[in-house]
Amino acid sequence: MKEKVYFSGTITPEKVLELYKMCGKELTGRVAVKVHSGEAGNQNFLRPEFWKPVIDHVGGTVVECNTAYKGSRNTTEKHLKTIDEHGWSRYFQVDLLDGEGPDLELPIPGGKRIDKNFVGKNLANYDSLLVLSHFKGHPMGGFGGAIKQLSIGIASSYGKAYIHGVGKPKKMWKSDHTAFLEAMADAAYSVTEYFQGNIVYVNVMKNMSVDCDCCAVAEDPCMRDIGILVSLDPVAIDQACLDLVYASDDPGRDHLLERIESKNGVHTVEAAAELGFGSREYELIKIE
Repeated sequence: MKEKVYFSGTITPEKVLELYKMCGKELTGRVAVKVHSGEAGNQNFLRPEFWKPVIDHVGGTVVECNTAYKGSRNTTEKHLKTIDEHGWSRYFQVDLLDGEGPDLELPIPGGKRIDKNFVGKNLANYDSLLVLSHFKGHPMGGFGGAIKQLSIGIASSYGKAYIHGVGKPKKMWKSDHTAFLEAMADAAYSVTEYFQGNIVYVNVMKNMSVDCDCCAVAEDPCMRDIGILVSLDPVAIDQACLDLVYASDDPGRDHLLERIESKNGVHTVEAAAELGFGSREYELIKIE
């Protein structure tokens, strides 16, 4: 059977919750909710108010990890300040997973490029995971979606450098690009193995800039909003988003595709499918 991806062109907080309920999996126990807290100065990230109904529904704790580059989120002190200024702590309990070391090391059996992944040690405190992703372009990965949230998003600051450097953190900006994309897929695989299927994915195609929410100075969105997608499969949901961009007749589509294609963004999806933790074949179920 093809993986189900639920889709609606209506983008509201309430619709996120509706589609979450339709996917048929209720996350139980202690739920970690992975968000992108947004670099200071970024205008495109999805605010806590947008995610509030679904986070309240699962009773989850918002989780994040420090970055590996200079900015407003590369130290615990600065990141907590940014999280507070962006309103996350106003509405939710927040856990900076790698706020204090040491990292939690996850094995990657059969990884293409790396055989271990370093994540914030507090991940061990959770039983299930809700991955809330803002689908948009990315200066290095081509695009950011569910797989990037699982990999770079949940990796600790050191783990981010480890993935970027394909096992050599000191070479994080000098690694082979294809190897980096495959290392992202490897890292995502380790997180799916850790939670043993207790994960739900939400991708929102809104404010789609060629730049990531990690950019303090980002381009404004280049094409119209498309919709909300929810799935139990991270590969299927990212593939569906790519397909929806290609199918769009929006005049800004080509600018976003140039970013995705110039970085061979689809290769991360290809590598993830080859690792076997998701499928590029899916059934898109459209909800009004």
